[in-house]
Amino acid sequence: MDASENNNDLASESSEAKILNVSDNRVVAFHYRVSEVDVDGKPARLIESSFSGRPQIYLHGHRNIIFGLEKALSGRQPGETVSVTLSPIEAYGPRRDDGIRRVPIKYLQLSNGPAKGKLRPGTLAMLKTEKGTRNVIVLKAGKFQADVDFNHPLAGKSLYYDLEVVAVRNASAEEIAHGHVHGPGGHQH
Repeated sequence: MDASENNNDLASESSEAKILNVSDNRVVAFHYRVSEVDVDGKPARLIESSFSGRPQIYLHGHRNIIFGLEKALSGRQPGETVSVTLSPIEAYGPRRDDGIRRVPIKYLQLSNGPAKGKLRPGTLAMLKTEKGTRNVIVLKAGKFQADVDFNHPLAGKSLYYDLEVVAVRNASAEEIAHGHVHGPGGHQH
């Protein structure tokens, strides 16, 4: 066999690359468009879309995205699209009444520094807790205390998603051990 025949064999092998399905321990890139669901069960106000930017990347089977999305993407291949309506339980969970608390302002921080004197209702702030930093929404702010909501802003809402699988690859042993994607679009160590 001469060198040109050998090169043709490699070209045909690489052009027949196996298409991977979304399954556990695979890195998945996907686009999404998410809308609130109105009282009639139809998509309403658009909340967010990735279609004009970079796709979301996650490690399937490691709880890196909400349960309902992971379930909807399971078994899909690159190029496939799916639309799905998720109940609050499948998305960000129910709203919890005990998620609203009064906290000292000194423990709140905004993305650009301390929160003192800058808090307004609806502001996203970070609260330093014994278990790490938590995102909260300011409901009411006084001079020394603020009422904040620990619930996710989409908790208690049914959500409609348009999804498109962009790419699927096998995760590295290190990604599987760490439980998240490394490199572009993933975690940087």
